[in-house]
Amino acid sequence: MSEGLFIDVFSEAIRTILFLSSPMLLSALLVGLIIAVFQATTQIQEATLAFVPKLIVIFLVLMMAGPWIMQSLFEFTMSIFDKIDLIVR
Repeated sequence: MSEGLFIDVFSEAIRTILFLSSPMLLSALLVGLIIAVFQATTQIQEATLAFVPKLIVIFLVLMMAGPWIMQSLFEFTMSIFDKIDLIVR
């Protein structure tokens, strides 16, 4: 396995991870920001008020983006299987 191939496979894996996790992370960031502004304006400092809505939103986004995530993971896995003969050498 050459260093270039290893770097290509590794960078593709990192890019795939970041790309597929971004919908959940961005939605949690947005909900967290909205809740933080709400807590600052109302002076309600309850930990579950920040945690539970984020958990619900992440779950909903994961359900909506699930088929797209699975398709992308399938395509990535198939590309790794196609390169396996080059990796083993």
